Amino acid sequence: MKKILLITGVLVAALALGGYLLFKKNGETVRYRTDRVTRGDLSAAVTATGTVSAVTTVTVGTQVSGTIKQIFVDYNSLVRKGQLLAQIDPALPQARVDQARASLQSAVAGVEKAEAALTDAQRTLERNRTLYARNYIARSDLDAAETTHRSAQAQVSVARAQVAQARATLNAEETSLHYTRILSPVEGTVISRNVDVGQTVAASFQTPTLFSIAQDLTQMQIDTSVDEADIGKIRVGQEVRFTVDAYPDLNFTGKVSEVRNAPTTVSNVVTYAVIVKVANPELKLKPGMTANVSIITATREGVLTIPNAALRFKGPAEKTTAGARETGATAGSPAVRKPPGQTMRDLWTLSDGKPARVRVGIGISDGNLTELTAGPLKEGDVVILDVAGAASPQANVPRPPGFFR
Repeated sequence: MKKILLITGVLVAALALGGYLLFKKNGETVRYRTDRVTRGDLSAAVTATGTVSAVTTVTVGTQVSGTIKQIFVDYNSLVRKGQLLAQIDPALPQARVDQARASLQSAVAGVEKAEAALTDAQRTLERNRTLYARNYIARSDLDAAETTHRSAQAQVSVARAQVAQARATLNAEETSLHYTRILSPVEGTVISRNVDVGQTVAASFQTPTLFSIAQDLTQMQIDTSVDEADIGKIRVGQEVRFTVDAYPDLNFTGKVSEVRNAPTTVSNVVTYAVIVKVANPELKLKPGMTANVSIITATREGVLTIPNAALRFKGPAEKTTAGARETGATAGSPAVRKPPGQTMRDLWTLSDGKPARVRVGIGISDGNLTELTAGPLKEGDVVILDVAGAASPQANVPRPPGFFR
């Protein structure tokens, strides 16, 4: 009997202590973390990553095969248009040129020989015509002389064609010899050298790349990929701000110069190429750098702004009247009718220490602050960001037995 009374007393004491703590908690004042409506400038941006590159990069190759005999430039060399970059061993092309020149001389001699034969055939024909007119030779002898004369004329034409063919062959071989001198097609800076002295290059199937020359490193571009969800906000001429890992404390600027329509799909993600032109007078930007790009799509000056956390706060439930449901207002908050095309959101303010919901119109956001475009709030008004203190909504959530708060 004593044991039963002891257990009953312990249970009564526990219930009394639980009731005391519950009423104590319910009596505590809820504290909120707040901020104020401010006025300032705001910019909305689309972020992306891209690669810095020269506006014009020319790859220099070779049209002839051979062994690299000399190289006259190296990485970062400044070159002029027409400057000699490298020399392929010209021995074999020179031998072919000499052979083609000899063939041309032989063809020219063949023309002279054919013309001499034509002259002889012409004299024989004239003599046979005179003899035939006096009946000293037969008609067949005259016919043979005419045939020989025509053959000699044809042989002259053949010899002259062989001269033209030999001259064309010589021109081709001289061109190949000229191509052993690798010349710069533009003025710029050598950013890549892919060959060394003694290396053999073969141009049989495709032109090998020997050098890459950036035409002007004071003008660069950034090749970025923008997601299809954001590409509709991008326009040519928009301002761009970006940073590179080499200079994390420096902010560079540029402008959108091109929005390409060709899509790129990778793992079912569709992106579009956006080209950004950038001035690089100090040559700090180098080809291949990764740029973290922010494309400014909209700017506002002197507008009311609120922290984005205020839009994420969910306050206590309130009952709404039929009229409040139509206007988007709640009990105790002013009615704000939604203008056409306006985005409306609810946020919470403090009225006499108690949360009150208001409906406002919002505009652009920079990720931290959002523009206020409509509603009763003015500069300096307090908005609720979150619950602070011991009496947060999560603090009153019942927990299973054996769990402590």
